[in-house]
Formats: sequence, structure tokens, C-alpha cells
Amino acid sequence: MESPKQQSTSQTNYSSWNDTGPATKHSYAPPSTLSNSPSRSKRRAAEATEDYSLETDEERTHDQHEDIDDFDDEELATVHHKQRYAPLSTAFVVVQVIILPLMMWQCGVAPLEINPMIGPYPDALNYWGAKNAVLIIDDGELYRLITPIFLHAGLIHLAGNVLVQMDSGNRWEKEWGSLIWIIIYIGSAIGSSVLSVIAMPDQISVGSSGSIMGLFGAKFAEIIVLMCEKGTTVRELAAEQSRKEQACHVIFGIIIVMAMSFIPYVDWAAHLGGLVAGFAIGIVCFSFTMRNKFGTVFWLGVGVASCFVLYSTFIAIMFTTETDDEMRDVCAYYQQFFEGYECKCQLDEDWAANYNYAWLASYYNGQEGGGGADDGEG
Repeated sequence: MESPKQQSTSQTNYSSWNDTGPATKHSYAPPSTLSNSPSRSKRRAAEATEDYSLETDEERTHDQHEDIDDFDDEELATVHHKQRYAPLSTAFVVVQVIILPLMMWQCGVAPLEINPMIGPYPDALNYWGAKNAVLIIDDGELYRLITPIFLHAGLIHLAGNVLVQMDSGNRWEKEWGSLIWIIIYIGSAIGSSVLSVIAMPDQISVGSSGSIMGLFGAKFAEIIVLMCEKGTTVRELAAEQSRKEQACHVIFGIIIVMAMSFIPYVDWAAHLGGLVAGFAIGIVCFSFTMRNKFGTVFWLGVGVASCFVLYSTFIAIMFTTETDDEMRDVCAYYQQFFEGYECKCQLDEDWAANYNYAWLASYYNGQEGGGGADDGEG
């Protein structure tokens, strides 16, 4: 039994202690107390003064698991996010939602037998920047490798992509940060369009699903690259738990988007190209998030090599792909297959005359005698 004097000393120096241990792991007891206090107090003081940096990874991880239990499910789902909002993903959705009604207002709505997605005519899509192999390869309109992500074949197509992007796209921008997100999104758009030109050069195509597939590919790359990383903080543990839960979500999402590959004016090659490109870019981006230096160097090398081989090979093949010159005039091309097909987005003589653009009318007349103007360009 402690003497009254000893009890008073214990109460003075250990007021932060309760019956089960210290109130905080980093509490410090005065060194003078350790030599005079009884064995039980010495043991507690020694535990309190123990340097946290001397703990093993296993002990520290165990402590973090105890801390992570303090978070509810809602907090745990967002504690590893780098930012609260997803401005870029949201901005892309807004632009996509605005452009489709503008196309339909300017160029009209095609009959369902021509476009079952409830949207504009194919020549309208080309007019606004759809992927068109002959214009990309022969005329050098390389911007068409990116502009298709802003366009959609119709209301049904738009709704499907917007729902996926507002869910997964927004979540992953918050997790990764806007810089990594936009690198993956645009890089995947280019990869999807390049493979589409190679595999389907005689068709126009639109949609952001190639970029969305790239996001899924990048998330899959993140899961693989960081699968051996053991979290030591609440944020890292939450991210680790999130990746495990999202593995099935990623696979399911890939299946859903690939199922949309057969929608008119949307092609499977763009989806596959975006998926592969996003995976390669994701390896590069997420290699920098590893704590293990050897792992960073290894995965960075794998990612850079994959990106170089992928893009250099695809682009080289793209510029050797044979194109269909008939696709220069998309309206005339589709009039071969659909009776009564209307060309409402063409730059013709009547349109130029109505708006007093005499020089455009002259240009159209001059081109008409030589085989027709590039009507799809405006």
C-alpha cells in the first residue's frame, strides 16, 4: 500500500491517467518521479515516455486501426479525399449537357430509324467535331481526337455517360486531385480516338465513354500498384479499404460501359483504347504515391514504357490506315443508306445567301465544280 505522501505524489504527477492507462500516448512524466514512485507508477510513466517513433510498423498500424474505428461510414468514405469538390468532372458534364440540345436545335432531331438515341443527324455530329478518320489523317484535323468527348449521339447516350461520370468521375477526382484526373481523362480520350480511327476508319463516333473507361482503367492501375502498400495513417487505411471495396465496382463498371459499345455512332474500339490508355497513364501517376522507393522506380518504369509503346505504336499505325474519301461529305454518305435523309447542318449556297455571306457562297460554288466542299466542316 502506498503511503499518503506517495499517493499525493502519484496524484500530482499522474492526474492525466485513468484506471486503464494514459489519456494521451505522448504524455510525459517528470524524470524525478520515476526513481521515487512505486513499480506500478514507474511502469506507467515508462509507457507514457516511450518514443512513438520506436514503435514497430505493426504496432503503429494497430493503433491506427483503433483510431479508424472512431470514424463512421460516411466520414470514412471521404477522409482519404484530397479535395471536397470535383470541379473539372462537373464542368465537363455541364458542357456536354449544353452541347447536345444546341446541336439538336441547330441541326434538328433525326428520325429514330436513323438515330435511335433521340439525337441529331450524323452529319451534325461531324459538323461539331466527331471523330472522322479521313479528316484526322488526310486533312490534319487532330483536334478531332479530343472533341468527341464533348459530343453524344443522343439523349439516351448522354444520360448513360453523365450518370457514370457524376458518380465515379466525381468521386475519383476528389480522391486523386484535379491534376491527375485531367491528365488521365484527356490522355484516355486521345487513346480512345486513335484506336477508333485504326479499327473503324469508315465510321464517325462520339462520346465521353472512352475517357470514362480511362478513369476505370486508371483506378484498376491504382489498385494494382498500391496493393502491397500497408497503410500507417487513418487516411492511408481509409484509401486502402476504399480500393478493396472499389475493385468489384471497377470491374462492374467496365462491363456496363463496354455493353454500350454497340450504340449507333459509339464504337467498341474507343472504349477499349480509353481503358488501355487510362491503365498505362494510371501506372505512371500512382507510382509517385508509393512510400517504397524501389516500388516507385519499378512501377514508374513500367508505366512510362507502357505509355511510350502504346501511343507511339497506335499513332504510327493510325497514320498508315486507309481512309474512305466518301466520309468527307458525311451527309451525302448517309443519304446512300437512308431515304429522305436531311442535311440541316451543311454550309450550302442558300444558307450563305440568307446570311449575306457572299464570299462563302462563292467559295461553295467554286468547290462544288471540283467535287464538293468540305461540308462537314462549316
